[in-house]
Amino acid sequence: MERFSGRNVLITGGGSGIGQATVHRILAEGGTVVAVDVNEDGLKRTLDRATADGTADRLTVQVLDIADEAAVVTGMAEAVAALGGLDVLVNAAGILRSSHTHETTLEFWNELLAVNLTGTFLMTREALPALLATGRGVVVNFSSTSAAFAHPYMAAYAATKGGIQSFTHAIASEYSKQGLRAVCVAPGSIDSGMTNNPGLPADADFSLLAKLSPALGQGFAGPETVAGVIAMLASDDGAFVTGTELRIDGGTHM
Repeated sequence: MERFSGRNVLITGGGSGIGQATVHRILAEGGTVVAVDVNEDGLKRTLDRATADGTADRLTVQVLDIADEAAVVTGMAEAVAALGGLDVLVNAAGILRSSHTHETTLEFWNELLAVNLTGTFLMTREALPALLATGRGVVVNFSSTSAAFAHPYMAAYAATKGGIQSFTHAIASEYSKQGLRAVCVAPGSIDSGMTNNPGLPADADFSLLAKLSPALGQGFAGPETVAGVIAMLASDDGAFVTGTELRIDGGTHM
């Protein structure tokens, strides 16, 4: 199955977790990919895996801090030039931090906003001209089950994900007549790397977290579970899906 043959895709957070899994899924389906991440070592691992898979000739990696406006402006221009256009943007990069809300500092709050929400905005803003030029561009953003369901100690994180969800709805409407689709995935109960150490307070009440377990399977699913859904949404199989979000959590929040 080569749903992305002849299509150019930029994926943020491509050095780990769901972003990395999405890079490999899109490459496996014939796409040409630029993977960006702030973590150079993670990108090297992504490239090494692509080399082993025989897909490295269609992969470019780029170190990029998505919270840095100047870096995003330059990096996006370089990526689009290298690709010769852009069909799909996947905004998978993000950070997860936890704290008691009454102990949350402004610095802590702003760090989450800068990476998760502002980074998604900056990447999307800079990608839009190239995406619109195709007449069928796609933006896949990352919300979270925390945007709609209570995740204790994660108020700041949840606020960024709720913002991303609203942002996605707005751009889906604004650019719909120009052929752009914008959708969100809302993962939950996924072993994505950052979920292994969410930085819960030392005195966290774990009874509040008891309901955050998937109904399906034997625990958290791997990042490839989400990558497969992203591939569907970003391909022509998702051609009639826009302005919405899809929860991927194994029934945790049924």
